[in-house]
Amino acid sequence: MIKIGTALFEACEELEREKGISKEVIIASLCDAMVTAYKKHIKQKEVPNAEAILDEQSGEIGVFRTKLVVETVQDPDLEISLDDAKEIDDEVELEDEVKIEVTPENFGRIAAQSAKQVITQRIREAERKLVLDEFMEKKGTLTTGIIQRVENRNVIVNIGKTDAIMPQKEQIPGEYYKPGNRIRVFVLNVKETSRLPQVIVSHAHSEIVRELFELEVPEIEDGIVEIKSISREAGFRTKIAVTSNDPDVDSVGACIGPRGSRIQTIIGELKNEKIDIVRYSENPVEYIVNALSPARIVSVDILADDEYSKEAFVVVPDDQLSLAIGRDGQNVRLAHKLTGWKIDIKSETQAEKMEFNPNPQPVTENDSAPSEDIEDEDNTLADEIREEEEYAIDEDDLESIENNDELQENTAE
Repeated sequence: MIKIGTALFEACEELEREKGISKEVIIASLCDAMVTAYKKHIKQKEVPNAEAILDEQSGEIGVFRTKLVVETVQDPDLEISLDDAKEIDDEVELEDEVKIEVTPENFGRIAAQSAKQVITQRIREAERKLVLDEFMEKKGTLTTGIIQRVENRNVIVNIGKTDAIMPQKEQIPGEYYKPGNRIRVFVLNVKETSRLPQVIVSHAHSEIVRELFELEVPEIEDGIVEIKSISREAGFRTKIAVTSNDPDVDSVGACIGPRGSRIQTIIGELKNEKIDIVRYSENPVEYIVNALSPARIVSVDILADDEYSKEAFVVVPDDQLSLAIGRDGQNVRLAHKLTGWKIDIKSETQAEKMEFNPNPQPVTENDSAPSEDIEDEDNTLADEIREEEEYAIDEDDLESIENNDELQENTAE
């Protein structure tokens, strides 16, 4: 047996406190290292009956081989005679199994070198698995992190036990990401790699808007007001459709709050992003009218409404056409994403020239009630966010980021 003392157990407890790696994992790694070193020592790749045993009371560790007690020994590596077995244990009988210590002399230095390599590898594997399990549970949720740096147009965000990567397409256009600032991000994807898991996060995801409303509007958290749909072009404009499950509660008013206090808090968190709160309706005509606000609508005609297609033809006053379409088509595009309907908008003059008369449904004054529209300065169009997309980082970028992380770790050490 090799005396290792109590230092190992103290180190195990420290690792458990700092990295969450249990003492059992470290001890199992040490035992595996001892067996690996023993195999190299006897120059055998496979030794099925060898194991290392650690005595926590005495602080000693040794390599043992399990052998079967027989009358006539045919394989000395697997069998032992009854007489020899009696020298180890007086009560042993035929067909019993006994553990025989086979720890080589002067084995400490060899075992220590092997143990260092195996334990380091096992600690990394255990740490990687802990991080992977943790962030697999966080996938599809929001978390708060601290911006570390910007590399190859990717923002590196520390979110606890690992650094996450925010690709350029998941950043808000025009946003300056200053190292050291706290940031709320959405965990898009988690991929297992040879090192720590690769976590992809987004600062432009529509679920960030949902969480902010849930935090600021108690009626949403209580289930009285429900968010039915969100469409967002991050940094520019968001439309959110809400409905109330209580006839006495106004869904739009609840989201705005007293004197606009709730919505202003959300707008401040989103860096003055424009927000339209739309009243949801089961009636597609009314829903489309609300989604196109603040534009006034003359009529809406449903061209197709089945499992294959949902199309509507909308007529607006001549002076409302640009407002209904929005800058570079932003308003109608967000309305389409919000409602799921393909919307074709024409002015009254354009509709007359088309000689289009498909029995349009006129819009009443109640139908055309605008949603709450939060005005902000004009901005250029943002790229559309595709929610069901696989996110991957360029291999060269990832290698550069990982090498930078490793260099920082070595410098810290």
